[in-house]
Amino acid sequence: MHRDEVTEIFQQQAASYDRQWAKTAPIRHCLHLLLDSQFAELPVDARILCVGAGTGTEIAHLALKNPGWHFTAVEPAAAMLDECRQRADSEGFASRCNFHEGYLESLPATEAYDAATCFLVSQFILEPQERSTFFAEIAARLKPGGLLASSDLAADVSSAEYAVLLRAWMHMMAAADVSEQAMAHLRQAYANDVGVLSPQRTAEIIAAGGFALPVPFFQAGLIHAWLSQRA
Repeated sequence: MHRDEVTEIFQQQAASYDRQWAKTAPIRHCLHLLLDSQFAELPVDARILCVGAGTGTEIAHLALKNPGWHFTAVEPAAAMLDECRQRADSEGFASRCNFHEGYLESLPATEAYDAATCFLVSQFILEPQERSTFFAEIAARLKPGGLLASSDLAADVSSAEYAVLLRAWMHMMAAADVSEQAMAHLRQAYANDVGVLSPQRTAEIIAAGGFALPVPFFQAGLIHAWLSQRA
């Protein structure tokens, strides 16, 4: 799937996105809890790059806990970015945010960032070299030694373990009131439109983008997260 097609899907889902996934929020909350510990040593005035910011959930979490931090939200789906901006306005941290509608390569050059987040984004890039180039673009925006917290769906899809994980994942989706139609779409997307690679291969791709050995710090079902440092 071309990235503009992915963007259009999120454009259409923006108004209902948070509501649709509300019952899976404990996964996000746990990820954010662990993210706090990974970013605990950042400066009090840290600058954070959020790639694929969506509706701004991780920015909101980090902004409310760190009143001196500033954020750049990069999001190609205009409707999703509007939701992010509205959240920032209503929760009182919009003055510490820069909102960029577009992809990372169109973001104007600025002072390097202390850290970046990139949650459930690179999985939509199917070609491994292109995926590493994506991570290299993030690395180029970070200070030397800058941190990247990233997550993606990851599993060895040829293994017996994947079948067990996928079945459990779909049961979780059903319990979260995800519609049968949406679940069928997810199954098709996982097979054709999402680059679900093994955790080891995903870490190798991140490292090839200019990061030191990515360290896994979170897993919930098919979602894995890594902390990496710009090499």
